[in-house]
Amino acid sequence: MGEAVELPNRIGILPFRNKVLLPGAIIRIRCTSPSSVKLVEQELWQREEKGMIGILPVRDAAETLSVASMLTQGTDLGDRSLKNQSGLSDSHKLEGKSQQEPIHWHTRGVAARALHLSRGVEKPSGRVTYTVVLEGLCRFGVLELNTKGTYSTARISPLDMTKTEMERVEQEPDFIALSRQFKVTAMELISVLEQKQKTGGRTKILLETVPLHKLADIFVASFEISFEEQLSMLDSVDVKVRLSKATELVDRHLQSIRVAEKITKKVEGQLSKSQKEYLLRQQMRAIKEELGDNDDEDDDVAGLERKMQGAGMPPNVWKHAQRELRRLKKMQPQQPGYNSSRVYLELLADLPWQTTSEEVELDLKAAKERLDSDHYGLEKVKQRIIEYLAVRKLKPDARGPVLCFVGPPGVGKTSLASSIAAALGRKFVRISLGGVKDEADIRGHRRTYIGSMPGRLIDGLKKVSVCNPVMLLDEIDKTGSDVRGDPASALLEVLDPEQNNSFNDHYLNVPFDLSKVIFVATANRAQPIPPPLLDRMEVIELPGYTPEEKLKIAMRHLIPRVLNQHGLNSEFLKVPEAMVKLVIQRYTREAGVRNLERSIAALARAAAVRVAEQEHMVPLNKDVHQVSSPLLESRLAEGGGAEVEMEVIPMGVNNHEISSAFSVMSPLIVDEDMLEKVLGPPKYDDKEAAERVATPGVATGLVWTSFGGEVQFVEATSMVGKGELHLTGQLGDVIKESAQIALTWVRARSAELNLASTEESNLLEGRDVHIHFPAGAVPKDGPSAGVTLVTSLVSLFSRRRIRSDTAMTGEMTLRGLVLPVGGVKDKVLAAHRYGIKRVILPERNLKDLVEVPAAVLGSMEILLAKRMEDVLEHAFEGGCPWRQQSKL
Repeated sequence: MGEAVELPNRIGILPFRNKVLLPGAIIRIRCTSPSSVKLVEQELWQREEKGMIGILPVRDAAETLSVASMLTQGTDLGDRSLKNQSGLSDSHKLEGKSQQEPIHWHTRGVAARALHLSRGVEKPSGRVTYTVVLEGLCRFGVLELNTKGTYSTARISPLDMTKTEMERVEQEPDFIALSRQFKVTAMELISVLEQKQKTGGRTKILLETVPLHKLADIFVASFEISFEEQLSMLDSVDVKVRLSKATELVDRHLQSIRVAEKITKKVEGQLSKSQKEYLLRQQMRAIKEELGDNDDEDDDVAGLERKMQGAGMPPNVWKHAQRELRRLKKMQPQQPGYNSSRVYLELLADLPWQTTSEEVELDLKAAKERLDSDHYGLEKVKQRIIEYLAVRKLKPDARGPVLCFVGPPGVGKTSLASSIAAALGRKFVRISLGGVKDEADIRGHRRTYIGSMPGRLIDGLKKVSVCNPVMLLDEIDKTGSDVRGDPASALLEVLDPEQNNSFNDHYLNVPFDLSKVIFVATANRAQPIPPPLLDRMEVIELPGYTPEEKLKIAMRHLIPRVLNQHGLNSEFLKVPEAMVKLVIQRYTREAGVRNLERSIAALARAAAVRVAEQEHMVPLNKDVHQVSSPLLESRLAEGGGAEVEMEVIPMGVNNHEISSAFSVMSPLIVDEDMLEKVLGPPKYDDKEAAERVATPGVATGLVWTSFGGEVQFVEATSMVGKGELHLTGQLGDVIKESAQIALTWVRARSAELNLASTEESNLLEGRDVHIHFPAGAVPKDGPSAGVTLVTSLVSLFSRRRIRSDTAMTGEMTLRGLVLPVGGVKDKVLAAHRYGIKRVILPERNLKDLVEVPAAVLGSMEILLAKRMEDVLEHAFEGGCPWRQQSKL
């Protein structure tokens, strides 16, 4: 390093495009172009150790040469084989460039010698290539450049100082100060690298053995600096200027290493395992961006942000969402709160803040036709729905009442709500509230809880994707309350038009406008609904169907739907109206039509088995041909012109075989034998009431349940005892008190009713009374069994039977006054289903008979009672069994 290099007057030039080789640096290149191969072969390969070439920088901003072999940057400055960062695939590919394109040759270069040479031959072209390891020796200046030969040559002059000049400069104070500063900075850099990479022992020796002006080039050559800074270092012929620039570059490199170490230590002190993974992912993302593989469309967070921007959130919600999004961007995917925050933002983006379904122009006539086609009967209910739609047509933004359909199961409450949505042209969403006991099901859970989720209302709006659907709150009477809150109370805000425009779901934690939603509720009973919630709804009662209505519903709706569900049609199964009547009378006594539909489905399954078996026994040919014969024509005529698949029957087949082939397509007609075979023996008959009241002490009452009206028998008997009253049948407190009142009234009127002689002061002297309500597995309670209890006790003590065609309902006071009861229509319909011809009602219930269908009233006798004596007069054959001289 310290020896002077003798330079020839003329030297072969190897151009370096946008790169600089400094003295003391080592670089490996691969020469493939003809000019560079010729240069290496003549100047280095043939001259062996005496070979020398010049490396001259070439400035070319328009094109960058491809890199064939990357050289690792040397970190051990003690090794003389310090390496530059990169080498070139072909030191200069200037032959392929056009003559018009300017090439800027630098006026100063570096002489280099070959440390290693290797020769290769490319296959199959046979082209010779050289791989050369070059070491920079000294600077030179270009006096004359010749580019017309096989390779470029130049007449040069040395630029380095002579030994005498160098000795003189080394004595100058400026040089000594610069040398000392460079040594201190270089030693600090070596110490840092030694601590970082456990190397640097040989590098310290260089500070003592290699001249500083050469050591400056060696240090700078190992740094990553720009092309301009490399040229500036190459042009620094003055050793003092060179040392000054080298000191600046070494100090800058040292400071960058220290800053990086400081940041690394600070970060490593805070990084957990997940944070390290995040750092690696960030580095991977940066690498993908450099490679051009990072596609914004695949970036989930960026896609989520774009989705949120198009969600149409109100300004206050958008500010909240932006704050949450900024927090999400700062989090790592592995952090515990990342997924919950992301799911929350996805919910905000998916909610229909402003998305509405376009309403069709309301056609009341079409809506009425739709209601009539979907539902038979229910005239009062359908009229109320038409009124509701008419108001919506005249004032679309009107805050109409919340309709609540109350009635037994199977009468069409849910389908009515669906018909409203269809008439309005809105989407329909059903929210089931049956069994909901947690207030969070309505308002949502707080996001602080694990597994939190929004309430059912917000979730339903997310699924339906519009903010103005028809929302059905199904089974609103089935909600309960416990320690987790009261869902019914939470619905108060939802169903209040003055409050639901800013409904606050606990999970969302931002207000959501529910005022555009049309709410419809259903319930089996209105009693369990809390009064404040019931006050916010308009109750529309749906009573049970009469047998005639059930017959029409079955023929128009149920039978076609059941056949379609079972893959059948009228060609395979026919259910006559008479058989449907038998099913209604003998197998299904209910307010709705669900059990009727199940019975028809059982018949359809039986027919499906028969059809499947016959198709298996007599398979039909897929290639159908028309057979011309009178027999076939007659069969077609009988089929009503329907299309029939037939197989070609060869000549000579007798008529019996032909008829057996066509028997496959004959429909199965339901008869009484098939009913009993499929559905079993009849469950009900018209003689049940007569058989039950055949003995004294049994009365027929009418009660109301969540499944509609029912007939309830009350049985009373007496036995030897101590005058006690026994009640059985799983009774509630109200009905037990009614029994006590009934017994008290009968005992007080025993003499007038000729139940005991005047001398007998106590009717229960020496005997107990037992009252039983059959069907003991069914809980019973309510205030409408008073008159029935009294009638059964009078029948027991008078030993007279009550009329079997008579049923009664009503509550009684202790003074014998008959009070009105509810559910009159359902009770009358239940009596009609049981075949009862006479019904005793409280006189004040006369107004409720308006709701009873005229056909039912025409087939029954309605008897009104004001006092208990009126009930007894109507209930017994021949009148009440009191004494003629009674003042009553």
